[in-house]
Amino acid sequence: MKILKPDQVHTTVGSSMLDAERLRMRGRDVLEELLGKMSFSEAFYFIVTGRDLTPEQLRLFDACLIILMDRGITPHALVARVAHAGLPEDTQLPMIAGTMMVGNKFAGTLSGAGKLYREGAAYGGDKVEWAASVVQRFRELRKPVPGYGHPTYTDVDPRAERIIEIAAETGNSGQYVELARLLAKQIEAARGKPMVLNVTGALGAALNEIEFPVEVMRSVAAVSRAAGLVGHIYEEMHNPIFPAVVDLIGNIEYRDPE
Repeated sequence: MKILKPDQVHTTVGSSMLDAERLRMRGRDVLEELLGKMSFSEAFYFIVTGRDLTPEQLRLFDACLIILMDRGITPHALVARVAHAGLPEDTQLPMIAGTMMVGNKFAGTLSGAGKLYREGAAYGGDKVEWAASVVQRFRELRKPVPGYGHPTYTDVDPRAERIIEIAAETGNSGQYVELARLLAKQIEAARGKPMVLNVTGALGAALNEIEFPVEVMRSVAAVSRAAGLVGHIYEEMHNPIFPAVVDLIGNIEYRDPE
């Protein structure tokens, strides 16, 4: 590994905390050009991409951040609440524990879906052929296609439909949304029964439409869910469910191995 000298490395994200003369982010003065002028969503997109959102893109990005903020006592919320019971003086640690559940099974599958849609957009042949090959690939792997299927929503995921509606309303419905729909049809054809496009699939398409980098797409789910977990942690402080969880665990029957 080549060792770089200090004068050979740089960052364009933000100025150093040791630099008292400047407070810069992506080439702009934070105090004069960003504070009071950008929303958090705009700043989040800006620090990641270095680009500004149009008003229409901002509306869609806001929707993407809000839709995964909460879904009740999810595994994320349960982990955060249990962690709070052991770390009652902290907020950030239970929140971090809960966000660590954002992954390939819970909430984080938008990254896998986003990568598939990028792959489809780059495919030079017939898109139906591409979609069929994706279905075949995942059937051979015996894995679900990320962004499709849901244990509760079997006919339609209303969250996914609303995200796609907002994409259309804001003029951000293009090839990625079309690919998401096309892939759903191919999955259904292979299964012989309906397969719902779920919210993470819709998010993978929507975030591609506004050019949010697919490499860090899962961060949208993590940032969104982190905000929701603060609500759960605060409620746990005043109306805890942890005693009920302990009671449930205590009633799990022990059996000797056979």
